[in-house]
Formats: sequence, C-alpha cells, structure tokens
Amino acid sequence: MKTRKLGTQGLIVSELGLGCMGMSEFYSGRDEQEAIATLHHALDLGVTFLDTADMYGPFTNERLVGQAIRDRRDQVILATKFGNVRSEDGGWLGISGKPDYVRQACDASLQRLGVDVIDLYYQHRVDPTVPIEDTVGAMAELVQQGKVRYLGLSEAAPATIRRAHAVHPITALQTEYSLWSRDPEDEVLPTVRELGIGFVAYSPLGRGFLSGAITKPEDLAEDDYRRKAPRFQGENFAKNLELVEQVKAIAAEKNTTPSQLALAWLLAQGDDIVPIPGTKRRTYLEENVGAVEITLAPEDLARIERVAPKGSALGDRYADMSTVNR
Repeated sequence: MKTRKLGTQGLIVSELGLGCMGMSEFYSGRDEQEAIATLHHALDLGVTFLDTADMYGPFTNERLVGQAIRDRRDQVILATKFGNVRSEDGGWLGISGKPDYVRQACDASLQRLGVDVIDLYYQHRVDPTVPIEDTVGAMAELVQQGKVRYLGLSEAAPATIRRAHAVHPITALQTEYSLWSRDPEDEVLPTVRELGIGFVAYSPLGRGFLSGAITKPEDLAEDDYRRKAPRFQGENFAKNLELVEQVKAIAAEKNTTPSQLALAWLLAQGDDIVPIPGTKRRTYLEENVGAVEITLAPEDLARIERVAPKGSALGDRYADMSTVNR
C-alpha cells in the first residue's frame, strides 16, 4: 500500500483508509468479532488510516476501534471526530463547537479509544452558533497539550475553511465525494488545494450504491438508514441505478468490480485525495484494496466522465442538508 500526504504539516497516511462507522451503527447487522478481524486485516494489508467518531454507536465505535488497535497502536493513523452530540441512548442533542465541549469530547474520545493522542481530530459538523475561530482555537489548545497531532474539519464551507485555517493550520477536510457526489469540485477542492489542505473522501462508494450490489430498495434491511435517504427512494433510485449500470459495464470490460472502478476514479482525481470506504467485512475490504492496483488511462477517465458527469445523481445526499457546507 502506497502512502499519500494529507496537508502540509507532515501527516502521511495510507492511500486508502477505512471508515469504521458501519461496524457499529446505521447499516443493518452487527458482528463485533468480524469487525475486529476486518480492522486487523486492514492493518495487515497496509490500510493504516482508520476513521471513527464519537457519535458512531454512539460511543461504541471508538471503543471497538480502540480494542482492535490496542496492541498495534504504532501501526495506525487514528482519526476521530466531535461535534454531533448524542446521548447514551442514541438520542440526537444537536451540534456543538463550544470550546468547553471540544475539550470534554476530546478527553472522552481518548479514554474510549484507550490512546494518549489522536492523530487527526475533526470537527464533525460546523456549529453555526459558535464562531469557527473559537472552536478551532480550542482544538489548537489540544495540539499544544499533546492530545491531538493534526486538525481537520468535516463538511465545512470554503469561507469557514479559510477562517479556521487562519487560526491554526487545518490538515484535512473530510467531505462526501464520489462518482455520484461531485459537488466538492466546484469550490471546496479548489479552496483546500489553494491552502495546502488534504481532502478525505467519505462515502466514496455512494453508501454502497456504486458497488452494484443494491438493485432495489428491498435489498436494504428495514432498519438501514439509507431507506430514508433521498437518493435511495422512488424515481431517484431508478435513475441512479441507471448510472450504476453504466459504471458496471465499464468495470466488466476492465475485468474489475464497480467498487474498484469507483475508488480508482477517486484516486486518480489527485494525490491529495484519500478515500475512506467503509466496510465491516474482510471480503469487501480486500475488494476495496484491489482498487489501488488499477490504473485508469485518460480515455478511461473520459469515458467515466461521459456516463457519470457531475450532477448526474438525483436526490440530495441527506434528507436534511442543513448541517453540511456551513
């Protein structure tokens, strides 16, 4: 597994990371033993950039990741997030970027993860009621105290990124980016590239849609949160499935899988981009890792652009888009 630089402060990560959210929540089915085996296998394959957050579970995903890496901490670049506030019973309490909350959240994450320092600490969502300067100022204190190495933001708007970066260098911006979520290309990617900030692409497989494994809404379990997502409903689903069929056709010609093609496309968008596909099974992990061996020629990229141009996916990314791009 090759590595990539995130930002200009010295953080180096595996060119493909692992999103851990689904191991604990949102997608149906939980198997802690398989999840830990998947995390261990990821490290064996060189996927050392692990992404979690305090809200996943809530709180249980950090504990799971911490348990898995306990004896292998020196092999891991560990990223977690704060800002989406939830109660122990899973209730939604809102978004907070208050300095006192930043400090409390970091200490709690360190304890759950069982580590002394977090490699990359993100504000998960921007709190519009707190100046970003105050939030990042508190995050900067964590760096000074040795509790955090690098700072990141998630789903922040270009103006917010600039203001944050002026307080303390931001190493990475994490936002959804894939063949069917290409809006970062408009303003966010140009902004972070101008400022020397790395880009972490979450949901690079369109929440599994681009894998080609989901062919009808009924393929999703009743408790799967994707059932409520606009892109997975009604006419949007049918239209988006046409896009996936085009991707599948290209993948078949290149003797690869749709997931691998979608990840290879993302990797080809710039060496400052690091996708973090999520999975909870070793089989899919191995499939995703295979993407790093795929080289797409200019004509391949041009053909993919024709079948999956920017804006081709129908429906919003979330049922409530008010918390993103702030």
